Amino acid sequence: MDILQTQLNELLGQYIWLEGLLGLAVLGLVTLLVKVLSGYVTRKVIAFIHRRFTDNTRHGLLMDTNLLARTAQMLPVLVFQSGIGLVPGLHPTLAMLAYKGATIVSIFRGVRVVDALLSAYLTTRQRQGKPGRSLKSSVQLLKILMYVLGLVWMIAALTDQQPLILLSGLGAASAVILLLFKDTLLSFIAGLQLTSSDTLRVGDWIEMPQVGADGDVIDIALHTVKVQNFDKTITMIPTWRLMAESFRNFRGMHDAGGRRIKRTLRLDMTTVRFMEASELKKLAEIELLEDYLNRKMDELTVRNEERRERLGPKRCEQLANQRRLTNIGTFRAYVLAYLRAHPGVHQNMSLMVRLMEPTPEGVPLELYCFTNTTTWAVYEGIQSDIFDHLIAIMPVFGLRLYQQPSGRDMRAGLGTVRYAGAGRREQGSDGVQSMEQAGGREQPV
Repeated sequence: MDILQTQLNELLGQYIWLEGLLGLAVLGLVTLLVKVLSGYVTRKVIAFIHRRFTDNTRHGLLMDTNLLARTAQMLPVLVFQSGIGLVPGLHPTLAMLAYKGATIVSIFRGVRVVDALLSAYLTTRQRQGKPGRSLKSSVQLLKILMYVLGLVWMIAALTDQQPLILLSGLGAASAVILLLFKDTLLSFIAGLQLTSSDTLRVGDWIEMPQVGADGDVIDIALHTVKVQNFDKTITMIPTWRLMAESFRNFRGMHDAGGRRIKRTLRLDMTTVRFMEASELKKLAEIELLEDYLNRKMDELTVRNEERRERLGPKRCEQLANQRRLTNIGTFRAYVLAYLRAHPGVHQNMSLMVRLMEPTPEGVPLELYCFTNTTTWAVYEGIQSDIFDHLIAIMPVFGLRLYQQPSGRDMRAGLGTVRYAGAGRREQGSDGVQSMEQAGGREQPV
């Protein structure tokens, strides 16, 4: 045994560098063993945490597997870095290179651990149902700064310089840095303004026609805001554009609890007329018009009697000297009463029915009201029910919707003209025949 040890010492004395390589090999095996053990323990810990805290969002930081795995990866690197100085016979240059390499790897692993920690924190906030003012842009900016500082630290480790000295040297390159990170800085400032003023949240419905966005905000990141349009496409908007340009946010509509209906019925002007007493009597049987017509008839009776006494019976026979109800005014009163009685219309918000300026396409009758829901499908159903009913009941008031002539209407009109022309030609031929029968005397047709 002594002889073997003596021979080994003589061999190592002749090849002193072999001792350092053997020491590095042993250190590598120890590092590998530590890595395997730390990985095994980490998997066991992760499995235990998932069984114990699966439904508890407060332990989101512990449940994040990336955080635990990256933390476990730090241990082998630290063991290798600490063991470099214990390897005997290692050449100083090789020892320095190994130590610096281990230092760079440990810095990188440390940055990755902090990255996972920030991601786990953000995930925990989202699991707790606190999307509100998005933290994602701030977390991403912190990650960028952290990686930049890690890079400076690694360069300092390679060059044996203090990190503060390298950072002070960056002042001379500030113009280049600002140019490189221009979009990042603009987006970060815009994100701060959007979140601090509560202008935009995840879940808001926004409309920005200049970029083709019309849908719900599903993500607010450092550089972009992701919008899922209603056709399920995704629009990516640079964050700074939301501050530099205008967009519409429909959150106020959801908060108010009502969605606006603003639509017109275009009435044919040729159907607008005064109503006869018999028609008013029949319309008074409609429940929604009963009070209105009784009140208006009493009011008109008093006014017309006053005019009769002032102008005399003969002059009051003129329609222009009488107060009479029109079918369009009565229909407008019916629409207003119908909206006030509709269960789907919000009664505490603006509600009106008004006549707009006549156009070549008829007289617009505008309905302006709000539904008591903001759900899209329910809103469209309420709006459709209202206009279905109004279009169907319009003939009861002697009114008709304006509709531009179609090809069928034109053919029907031309057919009527041809029929009338054929009738006149037939009458003309009958007249000539009668004149011939009368001995040449012209007979009136």
